[in-house]
Amino acid sequence: MEVFKQLSRFYWPYRRYFFGSILSLLFVTGLTVVYPIFLQLAIDEGIVNQNFSIIPLLSIGFIFIMLFKGIAAYFNQYLGDLFGIQTVYSLRQVLYDKLQFIPFRFYDNARTGDLMSRLTADVEGFRHFLSFGFAQLFNFVMIVAFSLSVMFYYSPQLALITMLMMPILAFTVHRFDKFVHPAFYDIRLSMASLNTRVQENVSGINTVKSLSRENFEMGRFEEKNMDYRDKYLYTSGIWARYFPVMEFIGNMAVVLLLAYGGYLAIYGTLMPGELVAFFSLVWYIMGPLTNLGFIINTFSQSKASGERLLEILNEEEDIYDRKNSITAQDMSGEVTFKKVNFLYPGENKMALKDINFQARAGEVIGLMGATGAGKSSITHLIARFYEPTEGEVLIDGVDNRNYRFRSLREKIGFVLQEPFLFSSTIRDNIAYGQPDVTMEHIMDAAKRAQAHEFIEALPHGYNTVLGERGMGLSGGQKQRISIARALLINPSILVLDDATSAVDMQTEFKIQAAFRELMRGRTTFIIAHRISSVQHADTILVLENGQIAERGTHEQLLTNDGLYRRIYDIQYQDLEAINA
Repeated sequence: MEVFKQLSRFYWPYRRYFFGSILSLLFVTGLTVVYPIFLQLAIDEGIVNQNFSIIPLLSIGFIFIMLFKGIAAYFNQYLGDLFGIQTVYSLRQVLYDKLQFIPFRFYDNARTGDLMSRLTADVEGFRHFLSFGFAQLFNFVMIVAFSLSVMFYYSPQLALITMLMMPILAFTVHRFDKFVHPAFYDIRLSMASLNTRVQENVSGINTVKSLSRENFEMGRFEEKNMDYRDKYLYTSGIWARYFPVMEFIGNMAVVLLLAYGGYLAIYGTLMPGELVAFFSLVWYIMGPLTNLGFIINTFSQSKASGERLLEILNEEEDIYDRKNSITAQDMSGEVTFKKVNFLYPGENKMALKDINFQARAGEVIGLMGATGAGKSSITHLIARFYEPTEGEVLIDGVDNRNYRFRSLREKIGFVLQEPFLFSSTIRDNIAYGQPDVTMEHIMDAAKRAQAHEFIEALPHGYNTVLGERGMGLSGGQKQRISIARALLINPSILVLDDATSAVDMQTEFKIQAAFRELMRGRTTFIIAHRISSVQHADTILVLENGQIAERGTHEQLLTNDGLYRRIYDIQYQDLEAINA
């Protein structure tokens, strides 16, 4: 029950629904056990003793009992569902909120399909036991307790025989749970992997089709689908082995009780009505006992789901506001790196080694280097997506770990290499960081990002609803909307992560012109592979293997026979050949 203890904060606030459901179930179970008593009175008093006048009274009483039982069953079902639904509403909301604040390192290896599976299938698996499993388990305990009490009243000997069979059945159920729980956990993992395969295929369908890899993708899906099928068949095999055993034990108990009960009835120590009532009660017990496997099955699925949910809920948030942290306000944007070393979690090789530089307020810093050289790592440390392993990152002379991280990030504008647009209107996408901004400001930002003209040309202009990830727009158009979004928040520090890589040279020229005006008085970091994007920077840092290999202006670096000069020669040799 450790999983349920850890998740109790989600369902315990709604305990009134649970207890209301259990109280209703208490009436349902109690009234169910009354039925064999009525049957016994009808046979022994009405038929054997020929007191026929009692039959109509028992019939009317039985109708009222069934009416009350129906009402109690309604409240049991409704309140039980309410208990489970309210719980998973809170649980799903907290899970989603948690995903917003889990550090970047969690997403380095996370799979979208797996996370979607946890927020849907696993949450529902946990709810199913809350809504039905708890009630079934409590019903099992009550029906056995009530039935045994009445059975001891009718025949202590038969009741003892019934109880002797219960430990054997309980042991079988325990063995069943031992095997079925890990099997269901594997099913959950397989389902998550299957969802991931579907999600990646749908998201990358353009790549699949352009490379004619449809058959390859079909094969990969078949592999995941087959794994899911095999795991379910393995679990079904466990069911197939244990359920007949449990049913056989229950039926054997009934045969023994029938033989011995018949013997007692023949020799007059047990009335015929009592024997009939006793056997009705036996089935009341044997039914839940054999169905205990299904309850354990539900419990195992819920436990497996709960374990996967706890993996997210228990994920440590290593980026948090320190005690006495301050709010970032009216920042000038000065950035200083002092002896910064950085190692990504789980990696062995340093991403950054002994990084030292100062970007004065309003300066433009170009970051160049090969893929994996450490360019993006520098900007991640500035925004405190990660924290340095050693050293300090100062913003306006203050260690950025002493700022409230949300207020810090509000002062930093990002235009990422791969623009992400939401399935909403273009207006909402541009205003995502400032949702209450006026339309005038939105259009101004779009104009400065060279996006206004193509937006106005769309059928619904700024109210055009985009498809998933901006489907329907070109790469350059998506990038310009992303740039407009960053311009609108008016950040103190601007990070352009290869922001013009997806646009043509003519569009890049227009955007660069807008950037130059925007970057006045604002500290800007430009991550680029094109020298044309950084050649006007105040300082260019050339990184290699996590270290600053060169630094200086464009003109200064060209005079060096270093990495920057080699990059320049490669990018401009064709142009020089043409001019020659």
